[in-house]
Amino acid sequence: MKRIIIATGLLAASGLMAQAATLDTVKQRGTLVCGVSIGFAGFSTPDSQGNYKGLDVDYCRALAAGVLGDASKVRYVALTAQNRFTALQSGEIDVLYRNSTQTYLRGATLGLRQGPVNFYDGQGFVVRADAGVKDLKSLNGATVCVAQGTTHEVTLGDYGRANGIEWKPLVFDRTDTMYQTFFGGRCDAMTQDASALAGAIITAASNPADYTVLPQTISKEPLGPFTRNGDDVWTDIIAWLHYGLIEAEELGVTAANAEQMAKSNVPAVQRLLGTSGDLGSRLGLDNKWMLQAIKAGGNYGEIFERNVGKASPLKLDRGLNATWAKGGLMYALPFK
Repeated sequence: MKRIIIATGLLAASGLMAQAATLDTVKQRGTLVCGVSIGFAGFSTPDSQGNYKGLDVDYCRALAAGVLGDASKVRYVALTAQNRFTALQSGEIDVLYRNSTQTYLRGATLGLRQGPVNFYDGQGFVVRADAGVKDLKSLNGATVCVAQGTTHEVTLGDYGRANGIEWKPLVFDRTDTMYQTFFGGRCDAMTQDASALAGAIITAASNPADYTVLPQTISKEPLGPFTRNGDDVWTDIIAWLHYGLIEAEELGVTAANAEQMAKSNVPAVQRLLGTSGDLGSRLGLDNKWMLQAIKAGGNYGEIFERNVGKASPLKLDRGLNATWAKGGLMYALPFK
C-alpha cells in the first residue's frame, strides 16, 4: 500500500509540473511564441514590414496581453500544413493558431488538445467566372488544386467517391505555390476553406472579378487552436480566452470602453474584467487578464469584422460565427 501511495504522489507531482509548463515558460521568456500560417488573408498575413495581421494573429495578441500584459510580446512562427503539428509537439511554439480543422483523429492521435472553435467554415471551390461551372458535378474530370496534409485533400477524395465525381487532384506542399498555379491557369478549380478562397482571390488573383467561389461546400471545417496534452492550465487559458472574447461581445464590452466598463456594477461584467471573483488567479494570471486581452483588439465581434467581416476586404457574413443570440454558434461558457 505504501508503494502505491508513493507512486500516486509522484504521478500527481509530475502532472502538476506538466500542467504549469507552458505558462511558466512563457512568463519566464517574456514572449509568446505563436504558430500561424504562412499567409492566409484575414487570418494571418505579414504586411510589407513583416508585421502579421488577421483573426488568428489577434488571438495571439490577446493571449499575450492577458498573460504578459503586453500584446506586442509575440513572436510569430509561420508554419505549413505539413509542419504545424510537429512544431507544437516539439515545443517550438507555445500554441497553434493556424486555420486548423478540428477532427477526431487529430484530437485522438497527435498528443494534442483541441481548443474551442473560433471560426466555423466549410470546404469550398473557386473557379474562373467564365468557365460556366454552376455546381460540383460540372467539375467531373476537372484538375483540382489542393494543399497536401490538409483535411481538404482527404475530403476531396471522399466526396468524389461518394458522389461519382472523378477529380484529378494536383497536390501542393505550399499554399502560395498552389495559388500561383491555380491563378496561372493550370487547374480548373481550387479547393480550400471557403474563407481562405475568398482571401486568395483578393490577394493572389491579378483580377479578382475573373473568379468566383461556388456556393456549395462539401464539409464542416471547425477551426480553432491546438495545445499540448498534459498542459491543462495552459489549455484552460486558451479556452477561456476565447470564451472571454465571446462574453465581451455579449455584454457589450469593447476595446474602446473596456476600462470604463470595468467600473460597472453588473456582476457578469465585473467577473469578466476582474473587478470581482478572483477568477484570473485560478489560472495563475492577473485577475484583470481578460480586461487586458479585450483592450488589445476588442471582443470577438470586433476581431471578426476587422479581419474577415464586412469591414474587411473579404466581406464575409457572420453566419454560423454570429453569437447564439443572433442565430449563430458562438456561445460563451459563464464566467462564474
